[in-house]
Amino acid sequence: MLLEDLVSQAKNQQVKPVIAVAEAGDQEVMESVLRAYKEGIAHFILFGNAVFISDWLEKNTRDSTTGIEIVSSQTAAIDAVKAVHSGKADILMKGLVSTSVLLKAVLNKECGLRTGKVLSHVAAFEVSGYDRLIFVTDAAMNIHPDLNQKSQILQNAIDFVQQTGVAQPKTAVLAAVENVNPAMQATLDAANLTVMNLRNQITGGIVEGPLALDNAVSTEAAAHKGIKGEVAGKADILLVPTIETGNILYKSLIYFARAKVGAVICGAKAPIVLTSRADSSESKYLSIALAVKSVITDKKL
Repeated sequence: MLLEDLVSQAKNQQVKPVIAVAEAGDQEVMESVLRAYKEGIAHFILFGNAVFISDWLEKNTRDSTTGIEIVSSQTAAIDAVKAVHSGKADILMKGLVSTSVLLKAVLNKECGLRTGKVLSHVAAFEVSGYDRLIFVTDAAMNIHPDLNQKSQILQNAIDFVQQTGVAQPKTAVLAAVENVNPAMQATLDAANLTVMNLRNQITGGIVEGPLALDNAVSTEAAAHKGIKGEVAGKADILLVPTIETGNILYKSLIYFARAKVGAVICGAKAPIVLTSRADSSESKYLSIALAVKSVITDKKL
């Protein structure tokens, strides 16, 4: 399964999910929205500067945009969140608004999207020459998660990857080495997460660790080091120990490996497309498709 497969599946659903975009008045956000709309992936409610949004659409398409609603709003983040909270929209998307402002609205006690779970970032990478998607978590939300937070981040990722079509995702809990070392907290957490999975405290997938990156994604590297198991060399999900590790891996895959990527925030009542300002319109488009695929699987739209 590659990103184009997820895009194809997102295009082919009969009922189109609705995406609420907070502060949609941004060139690359609008490009990704219009592309996704034209390809039949989703309908949209665009909150923000209605004049800018309307003018941009008028200049950039002659096609009908009846499935795109424009709402003039000075409080676009909270209004977009309210649209999802009320059921008017199925997915939340970040536009030209800071992450902190959007997340404050998401965590609003009265009209937000809280579930009691940890919010975590899951990125799907398509790397040239690799036969499947690699999901990386968490590269953007949790700075230095403890064992409890890691277990929730991992469960979020497993649940999400299942929604993309992988029945029993294999997770490698990453560390610098593949042996448990009491001086390295990442290896201790990895061993504990492995046991938690065996005892059904983390469900839906197979978890093994600690594993170094090479042992997680290369069967040759795993065999060379004599590492056996169901995950070694075959990981679908890479759970990183800290945000620094995740951020560096994320950007290395994009800038060195030229990987394609889509990413979603999990753990809320609905998927959140929360991309960086530096992400391309294609990445935003792929993130939309990824979120839509998870929604149509979860809700059977």
